[in-house]
Amino acid sequence: MASRAKGDNTAYGGLAARFAVAREIAREAGALALDYFNRRDSLVVETKRDMQDLVSVADRDVETLIRNRVSAAFPEDGFLGEEFGLQEGHSSFVWVVDPIDGTSPFINGMPNWCVSIAVLEAGDPAIGVIYAPRHDEFYVAARGSGATLNDKVLKLDPSRTIRNAVTGLGSNSYVTPDVAAGMVRDLLAAGGNFMRNGSGALMLAYVAAGRLVGYYEPVMHAWDCLAGYCLIAEAGGWHHPFPSDRDGLTRGALVLAAGPGAIEDLRKLAGL
Repeated sequence: MASRAKGDNTAYGGLAARFAVAREIAREAGALALDYFNRRDSLVVETKRDMQDLVSVADRDVETLIRNRVSAAFPEDGFLGEEFGLQEGHSSFVWVVDPIDGTSPFINGMPNWCVSIAVLEAGDPAIGVIYAPRHDEFYVAARGSGATLNDKVLKLDPSRTIRNAVTGLGSNSYVTPDVAAGMVRDLLAAGGNFMRNGSGALMLAYVAAGRLVGYYEPVMHAWDCLAGYCLIAEAGGWHHPFPSDRDGLTRGALVLAAGPGAIEDLRKLAGL
């Protein structure tokens, strides 16, 4: 998937060029998604794996827009999107995209959805952009440049723990009811509290913003988490490594991220 070394700035402008384009594309994609959201009653909704796994033309058209913009700007880069899968590239960069994370809230008229764009360089999350149009919130980060929300610098407070803040939890049809119930039970027993808003990517952005002290989901896909991982790392937090080989990127894995004061408690919660 990658033929160039990490840090090679000859690949169509390097990381800085991709950071600028990712921000532009996220804004454009968010505007298209918002237009669909405002006329969502006309959307034809389909199911994928189960009745809770939804997709519409909005998801597909937003991903197509992002793919086309990336291909035009960086034709050698790889691209992985939720709706159309993996396109191998010939540079050290891979774009990992969820066009609308939180499709269920989106379809049901709730604001908790976002466009999520990550760029991996040599397998590591190097750019993270999450745009939540209904909240007018634009989260951006690039390796070594910090993280911001609407241009305000994000820096996590180490005094926040699972006992004095809120933890995000996620679940889906890959997770058994017993495991999901155990996550809640163990967090509450440790003195914590939890929330779930229907968008894992947006809850990871909330970790970077300090609104949540951490996020745990036993099985999650790369397009849902890698932009948030970059944001959290640049804000001073920690995340469990996500497998960046071809099979790992497309198969899904455990997702765990935390602010500095909650790392050990959440690692214990996840059995790490």
